[in-house]
Amino acid sequence: MHTSVSTDRSISKKWIGLFLFAVIFAIGLYWAKWNPYYHKALLASKEHNIGSSLLEGMQNGSFTEVIHSAWNYSITYFLAIWKALLVATVAASLMQVLVPREWLNRVLGKTGFLGTVSGGLLSLPSMMCTCCAAPVVSGLRKCSSSVGSAIAFWFGNTALNPAVLIFMAFVLGWKFTILRLILGVILVFGVSYLANRINKDNLTDPGILEKLNSNETSKNKPLLVRWIVAFSKILVTILPLYIVSVFVMGLIISWLYPILNSHGMDSFWLIIAFAIIGTLFVIPTAAEIAIIQAVLSVGIGHGPAAALLITLPVISVPSIIMVRKAFSKRTLAFLAVSVMVLGIVAGCIGSILF
Repeated sequence: MHTSVSTDRSISKKWIGLFLFAVIFAIGLYWAKWNPYYHKALLASKEHNIGSSLLEGMQNGSFTEVIHSAWNYSITYFLAIWKALLVATVAASLMQVLVPREWLNRVLGKTGFLGTVSGGLLSLPSMMCTCCAAPVVSGLRKCSSSVGSAIAFWFGNTALNPAVLIFMAFVLGWKFTILRLILGVILVFGVSYLANRINKDNLTDPGILEKLNSNETSKNKPLLVRWIVAFSKILVTILPLYIVSVFVMGLIISWLYPILNSHGMDSFWLIIAFAIIGTLFVIPTAAEIAIIQAVLSVGIGHGPAAALLITLPVISVPSIIMVRKAFSKRTLAFLAVSVMVLGIVAGCIGSILF
C-alpha cells in the first residue's frame, strides 16, 4: 500500500513538472516570438517589407572599418535574438529537471520516421533561429531523444517557421515561399531521418554518453539547485564560443559581402558560393528575407538569392559549435553538406524558374 502511494505521488510530480515546463516555455515564446511576430506579420502585409538587411552598411576597407562592421553586425544580431536565446536557455535547463525522461523518450526517442515527424511537428510553435534552438536541441539529446527527432526539431524551427513563411509570402512572393516550404519539408523530415540512419548505434553517440554521465552528482538535490546547475552549465559551455564565433563570422562577412555585391550576376558558380556562405553564416529569425531583398536590389540574380533562402537560416558555424557535444562530427558534417546541396538545388531552380 505504501509503495502504491509513493508511486502515485511520483507519477503526479512528473506530470506536474511537465505541465510547469510547458507553461513556462509557452509564456517565454509568447514574449519572445508569438506577440512580436504577430505585429511583424501586420507590417509585412501592409508594407511588403520587414526592415533593413542585417548586412546593410558592411564595409571592406581598412582594418578599423572591418572591425567596426563586424562589431555592428554582432550587436545587431544579438539585439535581435537575445530574448529568444534567453527563453531557449531557460527551457533547455528546465527540460533537464522538470520533463520526465520516460515521456520524452517515448515521444522523441524513436529512431524511426515517426520520431522524426514528432520532432519536426513539435518545432513549429517555437519559431526560433538556428542558434536559439541549439540549447533546446542539446537539452533534448541529454534527455535521450533520438538523433533524428532532435535534428528535425532543430531544422523545423527555421526551415518551416510558420511566421517566416507568412512574412516571405508578403515580401518575396509565392515562388520563394513555395520553394522554401518544399525544400524545408525535405530538410526537416528527409535529412533528419537519414541522419538517424547514419547513427544506428545511438549508444556510441556523444550526446547519449553525455546524458548517461551528466547530473549524477546533483540528481538528489533540490529542484532549484539542479536547475541552477543545469542553467550554469549551458552558459559556460555554449555562450562564450557562441559570442566569439558570431564576431568572427562578422569579420569574414564584412570582407566578403561588399565584394560579392559588386558582381551582379546569376552564374552556377555564384550559386555554389552563396550556398556555402549561407551555410556558414548566422542570422536571426527571418533576416534572410531582408538579405535576399538587398541581394536582388544590387542586381544579383534569383539563383544565388534562392540558395540563401535555404542555407542562411537553417544552420551556421556558431550553431554547429553550440550543438557539438550533442551529435557526432560525422552527423554534423552530413547536415552541413546536406544544407549546402539543397541550397544549390534551390539556386538552380530559382535561376531557371524565377
